Amino acid sequence: MKFDIVTIFPRMVEAGLAEGVVSRGIDRGLVDVKVHDLRVHTTDRHRTVDDVPYGGGPGMVMKPEPLFKAVGAIRRERGNPSAVVLLSPQGRPFTQAEAERLGGLSHVVLLCGRYEGMDERVRELVATEELSIGDYVLSGGELAALVIVDAVSRLVPGVVGDSQSVEGDSFARGLLDYPHYTRPAEFEGRQVPEVLLSGHHAEVRRWRKREALQRTLERRPDLLVEAALDDEEREILKELAAPEGRPTGDGNERD
Repeated sequence: MKFDIVTIFPRMVEAGLAEGVVSRGIDRGLVDVKVHDLRVHTTDRHRTVDDVPYGGGPGMVMKPEPLFKAVGAIRRERGNPSAVVLLSPQGRPFTQAEAERLGGLSHVVLLCGRYEGMDERVRELVATEELSIGDYVLSGGELAALVIVDAVSRLVPGVVGDSQSVEGDSFARGLLDYPHYTRPAEFEGRQVPEVLLSGHHAEVRRWRKREALQRTLERRPDLLVEAALDDEEREILKELAAPEGRPTGDGNERD
């Protein structure tokens, strides 16, 4: 999996890539990430990447020429990308499904915006799509780029040591995760559920399914409409939802 990240703050991005799962993936040669300083692709001595907006208004707008040149240089040096993603509040929401889609591509370029945004011609001439990591305001796209690289890299085989950990992550199957416990068995008067100490694997599996469904039903019931549930989970969900007359989200809503 190959990523190219274009930013005016390369050290900010490099610091985020230097630790954790993504760093290990890079060290193992499973993920290839290159960070590009946008200012390298300017032509004036001040290395200007922004200018005042036409029509007036506050702030500055990122110029189209440096971004156009930066992506052109990436194409020459690293090959044609499968997608050039503009990180923007106007973009499609980034979800686990989007992470899986991007994970199916071989080469993704991420363009980090700053200031009031980018000249619209970047979207028209350079980017192939736009993504947003949430309905809130960030100072720039660098954190969004790191979020996307992390979420997608986890899906690359071998990046996360235990593949079952990835399969059980929240949102991987459309459900929130079940509660996790470790030693000690009692802490500040709170006990680990007896079923987890029982050694009965079938009961543990069913308890975890029930807890994941309970959490999702309480906190994110919207996820249940598209969740990929097995027969046992559908049965448990009906038991949980029936007393309150809540929708089960067992897939019939899609018919």
